[in-house]
Amino acid sequence: MLMNRAETLVVNSPPRRWLQRLYEAPLLARLGGRTAGVRAAEIGCGSGYGTKLILDTFGAASVDAVDLDPAMIERARRRLTAYGDQVRLAVGDATDLRSVFDAEDGTYDAVFDFGIVHHIPAWRDAVAEVARVLRPGGRFYFEEVTATALARPTYRALFDHPAKDRFTAGEFLAELPRHGLHIGEQWRTRIGADYLLGVAERN
Repeated sequence: MLMNRAETLVVNSPPRRWLQRLYEAPLLARLGGRTAGVRAAEIGCGSGYGTKLILDTFGAASVDAVDLDPAMIERARRRLTAYGDQVRLAVGDATDLRSVFDAEDGTYDAVFDFGIVHHIPAWRDAVAEVARVLRPGGRFYFEEVTATALARPTYRALFDHPAKDRFTAGEFLAELPRHGLHIGEQWRTRIGADYLLGVAERN
């Protein structure tokens, strides 16, 4: 599901970038380690800021990044020009990376989700696809907005999200092992249980 105008402005604002760079990425790196020299994927890359962090902060060698919005992919292309063939960008569905990047089972060492799965109506399919494309021992880095936050009046008034079958932090964490993703204690919630950050490892 595409973001509406209000959410697009928030996601691309300087405060959101600072939060992502100064808090979220360092926390995820502490929970799951850096990804130096690996092949990574990003689902819902937006304008490419997260992709840049995956390369610069986490140290990935290459990133395949997908987004449903062609306008966001074009913005990402401009932002990431200097990285050359380290980055592949494509318009496509995060639940079907095979059709986007010919991604076979176990293609990636790491997959990153900076707040996209809660936008996907069939969110369990997205988790299953992440697990499919990760090699054994590969890591799934996620930062997500839960049903607790989405039910708040401000979220409901400003942003458009799927209305049915949204996950709480507990439901998201419980879904991971159903797809062979081990989470252990490598997760944190913030602002009550509005936001969930963690790193799961593919069995």
